[in-house]
Amino acid sequence: MTANGHLTRRGFMGASVALTALLASGASVLAQDGTNLTIAYNIPVQSWDPTTGPAAVNPVLQSIYLAVFDRYIAQAPDLSFGPGLLTDWGFSADQSKITMTVRDGVKWHNGAALTPEDIVWSLERAANPETGNPMQFVWSKIGNFTVESNVITADVLDFEPALFKWMAFLTAFVLPKAYYEELGAEGFEKAPIGTGPYMVDAFEQGAYVRLKAFPDYWGDAPAFETVTIKFVTDAASRVAEVESGNSDVTVNIPYEEYDRLIAKDGLSGVAVPITDIGMIFLNDTGPMLDKNVRLAAHHAIDKQLIIDRLLRGYGVPLSTLEAPGYAAYDESIVVTYDPERSKELLAASGYSTDNPVKFTIQTTRGLKPKDYEMVQAIVGMWRKVGIEAEIEVYEIAKHYELRATDQLAPAAFYNWGNSIGDPSTATGFSMFGPSPHAVWDTEDLVNRIAPLFVERDEAARIQGYKDVSRYIAEEGYVIPLLQYVMPVVFSNTVSVTPYTSGDLLPQAITPAT
Repeated sequence: MTANGHLTRRGFMGASVALTALLASGASVLAQDGTNLTIAYNIPVQSWDPTTGPAAVNPVLQSIYLAVFDRYIAQAPDLSFGPGLLTDWGFSADQSKITMTVRDGVKWHNGAALTPEDIVWSLERAANPETGNPMQFVWSKIGNFTVESNVITADVLDFEPALFKWMAFLTAFVLPKAYYEELGAEGFEKAPIGTGPYMVDAFEQGAYVRLKAFPDYWGDAPAFETVTIKFVTDAASRVAEVESGNSDVTVNIPYEEYDRLIAKDGLSGVAVPITDIGMIFLNDTGPMLDKNVRLAAHHAIDKQLIIDRLLRGYGVPLSTLEAPGYAAYDESIVVTYDPERSKELLAASGYSTDNPVKFTIQTTRGLKPKDYEMVQAIVGMWRKVGIEAEIEVYEIAKHYELRATDQLAPAAFYNWGNSIGDPSTATGFSMFGPSPHAVWDTEDLVNRIAPLFVERDEAARIQGYKDVSRYIAEEGYVIPLLQYVMPVVFSNTVSVTPYTSGDLLPQAITPAT
């Protein structure tokens, strides 16, 4: 899984779906020419409010949001934390209060100055259950804000050990109070502004967004004046985009195409392990209420074979929702590939290859490399032990809708992102029944996880999550599959900085030197 880079010749000149849409819209389709950059991206922007609704918790969309908006706290490519719109932050000694210092000299895209009131309003809005912030139950743990100059103080209403990590994670974006209140939600969608390095210049739903560099950005100026991000959901079309030269960069393509493309003159690439986990949610309904079925489904999957055959070795097999590098990763927790054990477990519940247990498994197709093909392979492995699963393909937006309303099928493939590496944002929120991001709701698991959300002793908190991970593996409440390696292919005229979070930031792409 080392990063490779090779130069090449560009191949055929086919037009992709996104290119056709761009031509029809009249938008510029020039690839990088010194001032312009074009990216073929694998998912479209659904909403320009990065703090509300299902889109706000989609890890894949964070790259685009981070080009336009800033978070309270920033994160480096190696996941380390640093100043963002806050330059200093922390708990009081008794953990009853927090203090935050707001950066001076920051401007919104409309020229207005960022103020501490924008920070307070954004946090209070995020904490209000009526606004639809999926992480409301995190932000509501602080309140009673006071402002003195550029220093904000607040009370800790309910201790959240990962609070400041959350300020560099999902929904942790600052929005402009006066501008938003003047335009309202609908108006903001049509004309979003942030404090980020790029401004939204043009947007065609489902087709593309064109970004322009913000000349008054408080940080380092981005290298490209214009960035066009084409929404190309089909992996083959993304390959065509970068191979033809119509796009300078693309991401999340099949690994065999990655290996082929980086061997060509004119193209390079990087493939690095990221904080995304491929997993199968199990819903506590129907056959999944049977522990034997759950464990049989897990033991029947040869994860290493899937990685080797479908992902060309680009991946790390997992048995928990904590990946290497996460604070609560425990390598001793292993659910082995053991199809004979699967058959025994199924037989104990009256199932066999002649009388298989039946259920539906849902999956995306093309969102992640070989996602559908992996599910096909898993269904084939299940068939050999006495599990007959029907595949249902849906768009990622549908997954979020079904998960939020607890209507997922008994099994549903998903990629879980956790760029802060904290167990509360991996095992915690994905497996805690009351969370809108979980579908397993049994009381035994709720009672084990709930105390960890407020545990003040950090060592005890981490050990607690390791213990919960072991319990989940023993009960078969979820099926972790692998840690992803993200393939990025790009023209050798540009240089790309990969982020362990999986973010592909336009501002982290520069002309090659």
